[in-house]
Amino acid sequence: MSTFDFLMQGLISAAEPMNLFYALIGVTLGTMVGVLPGIGPATTVALLLPVTYQLDPTGSLIMFAGIYYGGMYGGSTTSILLNTPGESASIVTALEGNKMARKGRGGPALATAAIGSFVAGLIATLALAFIAPYIVKLALVFGPREYFALMVLAFVTVSSAFGNSSLRGLTSLFIGLALSLVGIDQLTGQNRLSFGVPDLLDGIEVTTMAVAMFAIGETLYIAAQGAQAPDRIEAVRGSVWMTAKDWGRSWKAWLRGTVIGFPIGAMPAGGARSAPSSPMRRKRS
Repeated sequence: MSTFDFLMQGLISAAEPMNLFYALIGVTLGTMVGVLPGIGPATTVALLLPVTYQLDPTGSLIMFAGIYYGGMYGGSTTSILLNTPGESASIVTALEGNKMARKGRGGPALATAAIGSFVAGLIATLALAFIAPYIVKLALVFGPREYFALMVLAFVTVSSAFGNSSLRGLTSLFIGLALSLVGIDQLTGQNRLSFGVPDLLDGIEVTTMAVAMFAIGETLYIAAQGAQAPDRIEAVRGSVWMTAKDWGRSWKAWLRGTVIGFPIGAMPAGGARSAPSSPMRRKRS
């Protein structure tokens, strides 16, 4: 059977009513757990593993996929409404989505994040089914030179997000590099920048840094205001649903994000953490 035949067979199996129900349960549970700051998709899947014990293999895989995608989207909810990324891939969502929420447009922000995740995930999954054999061949030939070129590409893309101040951008870059060196070196097995603290031997997780930068910073800012800043409720402005104008502005961004994110995520050592740093012009909403 060809790749297309296998793909159609899988789609037919996934379209069965019971499997769709398993997917709905998985997405709901994954989103509910994924909204908790600091809990990523992998942890969400591990926590909800006992839920699939009594299911058949197909139903278990479909529910796991729903839990994973629900956990990925759940991080965008706290990013948009609370300015607190649930996991590292939602940092960019916090930068733009929270500004929309502060303007009373949290509903469209959540909607475009959900629809964009669905569109990009569907297209990327279908594309991966056809090019997976070629990706395996690419992964086998990836050596030190290719990884070095990938790191150079990462630094080049990060430099495009420096904004108006190159000094602050370079300072943030070197601070991030210093924090990434903490822990045990995977090549030599030696301790780096652990300062004799056993808790630092495992390194510093990106999710921990994201929560520290956004959540703790937001908390300290609000606490510093004290009684000077009275409580203010941001009223909803306009429709809570996406308008025709929102659809017209969003569909190009969905496709552009798919084109940029899919090859980076499919690369060895790529993933959701690397894709948001790709050079793109973001339009303020």
